[in-house]
Amino acid sequence: MAEFTLPDLPYDYAALEPHISGRIMELHHSKHHATYVKGANTALEQIAEARESGNLANINKLEKDLAFNLGGHVNHSVFWTNLSPEGGEPEGSIKTALDEQFGGLEKFKEQFTAVALGVQGSGWAVLGYDQTGGNLTTFQLFDQQGNIPFGVTPILQLDVWEHAYYLDYENVRADYIKAFWNIVNWKNVAERLDAAQA
Repeated sequence: MAEFTLPDLPYDYAALEPHISGRIMELHHSKHHATYVKGANTALEQIAEARESGNLANINKLEKDLAFNLGGHVNHSVFWTNLSPEGGEPEGSIKTALDEQFGGLEKFKEQFTAVALGVQGSGWAVLGYDQTGGNLTTFQLFDQQGNIPFGVTPILQLDVWEHAYYLDYENVRADYIKAFWNIVNWKNVAERLDAAQA
């Protein structure tokens, strides 16, 4: 059975400073994300063991464990590539889509920020592409896996778990979200949109 692995970051831990400190990036990637990878692999092993032994009494718990940990792995894998030290502005397909469907970048940022600020407890703000309707949509992702609309491919994700910002911004999530806009990798978001539309 194939195992999940922790991806390398496409930049150094300190590359996103001053918006996100190198210390947070190191802890977030090497500890938090690594724990999700380990948890997903452990859940896979335990599911295989349960299947092999025929003892499926805990299968629902094991599948929930897999969903949570795999969600953490996938979400962070997208998040890291959504960030870039260069920042920039949206161009091409993503600019066109934001203009047409949100009334421009600033209106999109207002909506996405409201989604991120409104997450209660732990979770994510997500911009996704709705495969059925062909539209962009924003939504909250609870914890790592709850509330995902069917048929929606995430293209931009912001981690609003406290471990993502507390060392830098303490309990002021709004300042962290404001800083996030300086390091969005719009090229990556456009590539994800193009792939989702293909």
